[in-house]
Amino acid sequence: MKSKPAAGEDGVKQIAANRKAFHEYHILDKLEVGIALVGSELRPCREGKVNLVDAFAEVVNGELWLVDAHIGSNPFSNRLDHTPLRRRRLLAHKNQIRKFGQKAETGGMTIVPLRVYFRAGRVKVEIALAKGKAQYDKRETIAKKDLKREMDREMSGRR
Repeated sequence: MKSKPAAGEDGVKQIAANRKAFHEYHILDKLEVGIALVGSELRPCREGKVNLVDAFAEVVNGELWLVDAHIGSNPFSNRLDHTPLRRRRLLAHKNQIRKFGQKAETGGMTIVPLRVYFRAGRVKVEIALAKGKAQYDKRETIAKKDLKREMDREMSGRR
């Protein structure tokens, strides 16, 4: 019998994270959704060959789609392999999709993926409803982080 892969205490093994999203957007609401993958995409996910940097999600005809998420190719699959940048369907309840879709359309917001991970052997995507930051907001966030880091450094030095 195979042993389970090393994962966190809650059975979650992170595949990829979109750290740029926290810098570019104010995160307002989060949601965990499933993702519909083809067979040749699973192995690159297990190997961590997923990139979410320029990815976003959109609602089209009542369905939620992940766009521009790069899942690398599998070297052992045949020539009919998947396209790395193809649109992938995200799996959520209709009321959740409707809520996110309405807020994204009316409020000038966007839906961005924050991370991709395994939970109980299934690939999950954490998406967020986000509003773009202005340039001065980005600078302010960086200044706050620097100040906090400096204060922590000073406090640890006094012990």
